Amino acid sequence: MGAAVFFGCTFIAFGPALALCLLTVAGDPLRVIILVAGAFFWLVSLLLASLIWFISVHLSDREDGRLQHGLLMFGAAISVLLQEAFRFAYFKLLKKADEGLVTISEDGRSPISIKQMAYVSGLSFGIISGVFSVINILADSIGPGTVGIHGDSPHYFITSAFLTMAIVLLHTFWGTIFFDACEKRCYWKLALVVASHLMTSGLTFLNPCYEASLIPIFMITLSTGVWAFFTAGGSFRRILSCLSCRRKEENHVMVYSALQLPSEN
Repeated sequence: MGAAVFFGCTFIAFGPALALCLLTVAGDPLRVIILVAGAFFWLVSLLLASLIWFISVHLSDREDGRLQHGLLMFGAAISVLLQEAFRFAYFKLLKKADEGLVTISEDGRSPISIKQMAYVSGLSFGIISGVFSVINILADSIGPGTVGIHGDSPHYFITSAFLTMAIVLLHTFWGTIFFDACEKRCYWKLALVVASHLMTSGLTFLNPCYEASLIPIFMITLSTGVWAFFTAGGSFRRILSCLSCRRKEENHVMVYSALQLPSEN
């Protein structure tokens, strides 16, 4: 039973991210480099946030439970702000790198666009964030022990997995919107990204009331995903074109097969 819970929750949490990596990132060495570098930037932001929270806890009264809960919320807010600050720093670094790639390229074009960089960097932030948020939970899911035996919710592991999946996707969407806002100097979009990140982080403090946290977070994920889709240049026309591409290809094959080469005299 423990192994089934472990693998089930793992694939729920990281299944979409794994599919995105295999289909859109793994085949391009440059995207893989951006993915790994983005994870490093997120780790540095986590290190600084942990250091701030650690110092604040040791300077406060550990016996005051209400104060410690407040410091935990403070640490979560600082972590969100540092993540977005390092996302901006990563954007600046990628812009400089892109200018260098344009300089050394033969045709004067960058081999990767800013939108592709935004997508890959957001995915890297999401994957590493998901790993650090759920790795201990997955380790405990193997056993021994039974969740809910003392009256707690038996849905702890499954809700944690779905929450991690939402966070991974949200970081991917936030990265797309954030880079576009930085490129166009659209500050209200930056503010909305940071605000939605803070709201998502704050909603997790409503656990173990999972209905009050998971449903709003998935609503934010859906709305942010639609926003990121249109920000990246998507449209309903492109969706319809994608769905009908196979039929068009078959029509092209029929047309080309009908062509005949002129006979040689």
